[in-house]
Amino acid sequence: MVLNDKGNTTESVVKEFVLLGFSSLQEVQLPLFCLFLVMYALSSIGNALVILMIHFDSHLHIPMYYFLSNLSWLEIIITTTVTPKMLSLLISKKKTISFTGCVIQITLYLLAGATEILLLGAMSVDRYLAICNPLRYTAIMSNQVCRLMVLFCWIGSIFCVSLTIGFNLILPYCGPNVIDHFFCDTSPLTKLLCADLTLIHALQFMVACLALLTSVSVTAVSYLYIIITVMRMPSTQGRKEAFSTCSTHITLVSIYYGSCIFIYVRPAGSSSMDFNKVATVLNTVVTPLLNPIIYSFRNKVVMDVLKDALKQMSETLVKTA
Repeated sequence: MVLNDKGNTTESVVKEFVLLGFSSLQEVQLPLFCLFLVMYALSSIGNALVILMIHFDSHLHIPMYYFLSNLSWLEIIITTTVTPKMLSLLISKKKTISFTGCVIQITLYLLAGATEILLLGAMSVDRYLAICNPLRYTAIMSNQVCRLMVLFCWIGSIFCVSLTIGFNLILPYCGPNVIDHFFCDTSPLTKLLCADLTLIHALQFMVACLALLTSVSVTAVSYLYIIITVMRMPSTQGRKEAFSTCSTHITLVSIYYGSCIFIYVRPAGSSSMDFNKVATVLNTVVTPLLNPIIYSFRNKVVMDVLKDALKQMSETLVKTA
């Protein structure tokens, strides 16, 4: 059903949705476009570099970088699913997205996002074992265990996403077909369903709590043990370096977890969409840009690999010139 000009409902099949995007910020649309475009390009290049370096350099074929490679893939999927449409809304008069495009967008976004949430928990366990149990780390974190952990993250995300958007795929939609967001997200899309939303909102809330709070708990406990272990280090310099690394990691996961909790782990309709848009920008634009910087490019081993690769490329170019 959709609303006609007189405000009455008429039976119709929804074939597209209207995305309002940042319609309330008309005067800064172009600056926002330029800013988000630069951040999208930098995050895509940064994450792609991380993937290539880890794939081609044998020194990086260890569990930590295996997880980082998967994290970079997820960041590329998230940004590529959301950002191009967001950019087009900022400069184009066309504000619509097809029903099929909307379904694909929300499915890919939630799959990659839920997998990343679970993967952050797995990465914290990996760091806990490496720092708190170094003698058994290699034996515990075998290649097979790493693959199983990543597979578990994907299976868990598929389960969560199926429960979260299942009703959005099978129930009809009521008009107006307007989504107050810059992409097809769960909450604004669910509001358009022609059904009693009480149970649907409750189910989505419980699934978000299950995924987020489980990962947050695992990460918090892991880093608590890491901090305790670091404090017991005899070397002052070692403690300083470890705390510097841990603090940046904790800051980044806090931003990601915090924004996700703000968006998904709250009663439906308890905040304005403007705040949700800001929190979503943190997830889809800011953290994908920061992840390769925090986790990889501040790492001495990664930087040495990058310098060697650039040196070899320059030598090759000189020889062929």
